[in-house]
Amino acid sequence: MIRVAVVGAAGYIGGELLRLLIGHPEVEVVGAVSSRFPGKRVDGVHPNLRSATDLVFCSAEDVDECDTVFLATAHRAAMGQIGHWTKRARQVIDLTGDFRLDDPEVYRRYYATEHEAPELLGAFVPGIPELHRERLRTADLVSVPGCMAVAGVLALYPLTARDLVEPVAQFDARTGSSGSGATAGPANLHAERSGAMRVFAPTGHRHEAEISRHLGITAAMTATGVEAVRGVQTLCHATLRPGVDKPAVRRAFREQYRDEPFVRLVTYERGTFRYPEPKILLGSNFCDVGYAVDEGTGRLVTMAALDNLVKGGAGNAVQCLNIRRGWPENLGLSFPGLHPV
Repeated sequence: MIRVAVVGAAGYIGGELLRLLIGHPEVEVVGAVSSRFPGKRVDGVHPNLRSATDLVFCSAEDVDECDTVFLATAHRAAMGQIGHWTKRARQVIDLTGDFRLDDPEVYRRYYATEHEAPELLGAFVPGIPELHRERLRTADLVSVPGCMAVAGVLALYPLTARDLVEPVAQFDARTGSSGSGATAGPANLHAERSGAMRVFAPTGHRHEAEISRHLGITAAMTATGVEAVRGVQTLCHATLRPGVDKPAVRRAFREQYRDEPFVRLVTYERGTFRYPEPKILLGSNFCDVGYAVDEGTGRLVTMAALDNLVKGGAGNAVQCLNIRRGWPENLGLSFPGLHPV
């Protein structure tokens, strides 16, 4: 049994971490840090945890030494706190954007500020088990990518890894309102968000820098907020290399993901759920991927869907923890999703 703490535990990602970790058979949650609600019961903020825990929120100073700390704070906060937490825990798993990139200049361009700990950029192992499993087995510093970045990377990686596509791609991502966090501003009030399909990042979204880094291509990304609360769906538009056909695409996906516990290939000729659909993945750690090929033009569309709070955040973090500890990757992550919802 290991001791873990969650920092930023009152947020949506923090709540998902608590949900998964409280039910994890090898974990004891010894700290739920919140600067807004110290001394308040956790289930007062996360009502789904009623009867599951008697935890109360605490301050950072109340957390004793532990084995793993999960940082689910606001972006730009973790880099100022990292020195404190590396002294308190053997392993730090960061779910913010602070250590997702490895170049200070790229970070400054996408986050519009200087990095406070540039010497640590590149020291964090990216929390994508499907790409970095062997490094994660010994990683004490882990940075979990953004939800739309995870979907975008998994949607195209089998093809970039085999040099089957041209090195430029366009990503069109849609996300539910929970992606804006628990303290989102007036634009995310129900009266403003309900029924909307709001393009909030037509260019320059920070996740395109992550996708470019992990795929080794030039990625451009557009992001749209949709009416759903949870869920991400990312479409990738790319061009196949000359001579690459549909069977080669199918073979690449099958070879890449056939042994992956949380990636499923979903491309069917007929049926209601022919392609990846976020709705049926809510609460699960699965990422469904699919593709379509126009062999006449070489046009390729790949797609991925996931729950932004689970495989796009907390679940991915717990999967990384399981790998680091040598436990089964699906430990505490076996919930399959719901249908109908």
